[in-house]
Amino acid sequence: MGEFDDPGFAARVVAGAAAVVTTVHPMGSDLATQRRVGVEGTQVVARAARDAGVARLVHVSTAAVYDRSPGVGDVDEAADLVPDDAGAYAVTKRDTDAALAGIDGITRVLVRPPAILGPGESSIWNTLRPQHVRDDADARRTPPDKSFAWVHVDDLVTLVADVATGRIGTADAPGAGPVDGGCTPVNVAAGPATARDYFGTVARAVGVEPVWVDEPAWTGRIVADRARSWGWSPAVDLDRALAELEAGLRA
Repeated sequence: MGEFDDPGFAARVVAGAAAVVTTVHPMGSDLATQRRVGVEGTQVVARAARDAGVARLVHVSTAAVYDRSPGVGDVDEAADLVPDDAGAYAVTKRDTDAALAGIDGITRVLVRPPAILGPGESSIWNTLRPQHVRDDADARRTPPDKSFAWVHVDDLVTLVADVATGRIGTADAPGAGPVDGGCTPVNVAAGPATARDYFGTVARAVGVEPVWVDEPAWTGRIVADRARSWGWSPAVDLDRALAELEAGLRA
């Protein structure tokens, strides 16, 4: 055991690895802690991996780094990122991605999922957010047609594993695969959905009524064409993901 941002600990962890996957981020903590652990700590691990001769670093980032204000439209890997006032989580994840882009000598892949559906006690979208919807009336308020960009955890893991193991090979251009020696962002998202789909399912399962509000909202989609061009495609559709979500909450 050790601290995520300790260079000695990082060196021991990555020794002998063919690839390293990072995703540590202290969500819900203050800005200083998120910067120390997320931004600074991830750089420590990345440098240790590079110095140990690791071939690939796969960082699980988030689609929250993109500006998804009302009217923005669809979002691909070249889209504008969030401004500095977007909130600690989005900004520190954005800054982590930027820091990794500046570390040469290792192939880096920034995997950017939106909301991650899938069972688990610590799952934000299958467990924690539904608890808030049940207990807090404000958590039930949302524009019904707001886009709910999502991916199932099984499909996310498939892409991460295929990149980390080299099943998805490096390439000269990001449309064909992770750029060899470069830093390549890739969105990983399933089919379209709305807030009505997600919050309606959650509210029904926990026995409350959603509160649909009429206000501007983002109605675009997270474009995952790059991941698909690498050979990835989601296996879990929306009906299955929501059925799993509802069954888990009722149980």
